[in-house]
Formats: sequence, C-alpha cells, structure tokens
Amino acid sequence: MNLKSGIAKVAGKSSYWFLHNVLKGGTSFPGKFAMKIDPEVLNSLAKGYETIIVTGTNGKTMTTALIVEALKKKYGDILTNPSGSNMQQGIVTAFLAHKNKRAKKKIAVLEVDEANVKMVTKLLHPSVFVLTNIFRDQMDRYGEIYTTYQKIVDGIKLAPDATIIANGDASIFSSVELPNKKVFYGFKLPEDKPENDFKAPVNTDGVLCPKCDHILHYHERIYANLGDYFCPNCGYHRPELTYSVNQIIDQTPNSLKFKMGEKEYSIGIGGTYNIYNALAAYSVAREFGLSEEEVAQSFAENKRIFGRQELINYADKEIDLILVKNPVGLDEVLHMLNTEKDNYSLVTLLNANHADGIDTSWIWDADYEGLNKDQIKKVIVGGKRWHDMGFRLEVSGFEPGLMTTATNNEALLDEISKLPTKKVYILATYTAMLSLRKTMGEKKIIKAGM
Repeated sequence: MNLKSGIAKVAGKSSYWFLHNVLKGGTSFPGKFAMKIDPEVLNSLAKGYETIIVTGTNGKTMTTALIVEALKKKYGDILTNPSGSNMQQGIVTAFLAHKNKRAKKKIAVLEVDEANVKMVTKLLHPSVFVLTNIFRDQMDRYGEIYTTYQKIVDGIKLAPDATIIANGDASIFSSVELPNKKVFYGFKLPEDKPENDFKAPVNTDGVLCPKCDHILHYHERIYANLGDYFCPNCGYHRPELTYSVNQIIDQTPNSLKFKMGEKEYSIGIGGTYNIYNALAAYSVAREFGLSEEEVAQSFAENKRIFGRQELINYADKEIDLILVKNPVGLDEVLHMLNTEKDNYSLVTLLNANHADGIDTSWIWDADYEGLNKDQIKKVIVGGKRWHDMGFRLEVSGFEPGLMTTATNNEALLDEISKLPTKKVYILATYTAMLSLRKTMGEKKIIKAGM
C-alpha cells in the first residue's frame, strides 16, 4: 500500500465512522471521499480477497445476499455491500466499513452495477462473475439489452482466468465467445420436453437469436425470455446446465419450495424469479465446495433484505415492501401477488429520478390487467409520478373510487393506517423505496439505515 492509498484509506474509514455513528447514514460518500484522494484505492483495499462479482439486470441484491449466507457456512470472513450501493464508490465504502476477521480465506461477494463491471474489474481482478439476467431497464442509461451485455463482457475480458457462473436460460449469456471457464444454471422441469416447440408472447424482449437474428423457439419457458430456448434456423440452443431446478413444489408471496436433484429447498420469500436467485447462489456455493445440506440450511436461515420483499409491521398491518424497476421484474411481482390467498391492499409508488430511470412508460408493459382485483380491497398511489400510476391502474380496470392518492410519505403512512386489510403490498421504485424507508426510520417504524 503506497502513501496515497494509505491516506485515502484512513480518510475514508474516518468519514465512514462519523457518518454512521453521528449522522446515522452514508453508503457511498466515504468511498467517494477516499477515491478523491486515490482513484485506485480499491486496488489496495481488495488485496488478499478472492472476489465474486454479481451483476445483471434483476436479482443482484438477493443473489448476493444468498451467496453470502451460504459461504458463511464454510468460510469465516465474507465482505459484501449489503445496502445495494453497487457502483464503484459504494464498493469502496463496503471495504472501508468491513471489520476483518481472522480467516484463512477472505472472500468479497459484491453486487456490481452492469455499467461499472469494467472499471471495478480493473481494480479487483475477480475470480468469479455471476450473471443473473439481462432485461430492458433504464433505457435512457443502459440502452438495449445487447449494449448492457457488452458493458459486462468488456469487464469479463479483463479477467480471462475468472469463472463465469451464468443463467443458462438467458440466450444472451452464451452468445459471446470468451476464454473463461463457464458454469451454467437453469430450470429443467418435467414439462420441459424436447418435442415442445413454441414461441414466447409477441411483446417479449430478447427473443432474437444472437447468432442469426431469427426468432427463438422454446421447449419450455419459465418467464420473460428465460427458458430452454433453441433457434430452428441456425441450431443455436441452450448450453448444457451444470446445476438446475427440476421441480417447483409450492409458491406463496412469502415462501418458495423447490427441488434441485432429489433435495428439497425452501426460502422465506416469494416469486419464481427468486428461485433463479437461489439457484445462482446454490451454483456458487457448490463451486466453492459447500454441501447440499449446508446450502439448504443457509437458504432456510436467509433474512429479508431492505426493500426486497422486506416485511414491516406498522399500525397493525403486515407490510411487504417490494422494489420494482423494470417491466419484467414488475410483471413477475404482479404474478407473485396472484399467489396470495388472502385479501390485501395495494400501494404503488412511482418516481422518475435518475436512479429510477426518467422514462415511466415501462409501467404500461406490465400486466396489471391480470391481477386478481377481487382480492384487492383498496389502492393507494404515490410517488412523484402518482398521476401516471393512477391512470395506468384505471386503464387496467381498477375503479377510481377504490383508489386514494398520497403525495408525501407522511400522508402515505396515515392512509396505510386506515386500510381495511391486514396485509399490505407496497410496490416502489428505487428512490421512492429509499425515501419511504427514511421516513419510517425517522418515525422509529423500522431501524434507520440499510
């Protein structure tokens, strides 16, 4: 460690201590401050760590958390960025905040924003890349899915010795020739038969063959463009899977049971998309030498993550706070809500800040029409773009008399306390979720911070 990086480390750690012990916050500023002194301070901080980078459009935070919980069963010192602050300054902060433990093997499991993979890889030299999926998301920032994937590939090319653990059900992840060792995971369900031959629905993104641009067909489709795909024109097809889910046993909004091989696994969270996240974590854990029993135990013990199906008790309500940020993710959350057996109230918070994506047209691509509206006894719309959200719900078939508007967090909490159901689902974009959690923290409804 040179003098400059040493000063940057001390300054960053000091600012982190002050922000967290005095001001009770700050997930990226200490990293930003340290990088002002030494732009390459991450290189020094990460020395001695074997690093796993988790990236992709959806599921990064949950996959990262599941990997961390699993690896803790075998390894003593696991560093991560649990707040979801996944750009370079947030990752530097994670290293500054970490208290080193005595361990033979030090591992960093880091969620990394897709556009930051290259600059982070330059400094960290990761040994594993975990790729979750690529969907349209914040088009104003990322562009099309092929542009997003190229950003990731540009980073991977800097680490040709690293292992790629990728979602084999996503056709884009085997479209580029790379020298890296590849491990693929996906679904192999009983209904997944070689003789099946069908196309995805017409509005599905990413279904052109990466090799010849013809429309892909499927033997089985799990959701969106994910599944056992093949191209009838050039023969491009899903790669051989190393790890797979072969049965979905039961789903509710707050639980999943599924099989991998002959063993049953459970996690206390809902949504088919979270089975993919668990499968990605399982794949990493198995590659790192964990037994099936150790993985199953870690899944059963997994804690909820802030804003990702986070359970909150307030005013005698059971609130489920769920981050939504693009049409595929939102669509899967809506499908998950249809597994709810009880009546509930729905809260939708829509912002259009830079971190959310300034274009809100994506809400029209999600299937609000398919919600079981008989179960939804009241709707609250909020966020800076509440009027857009309210109009979208009206078009989808919600009666205007069923809906209430809350233009700020204090009004929202007041309206939530009056809701007629015990169960409440809040679907919020990123900055709306952070803003609501901040207000809840100030009112002691939840613990402040991440």
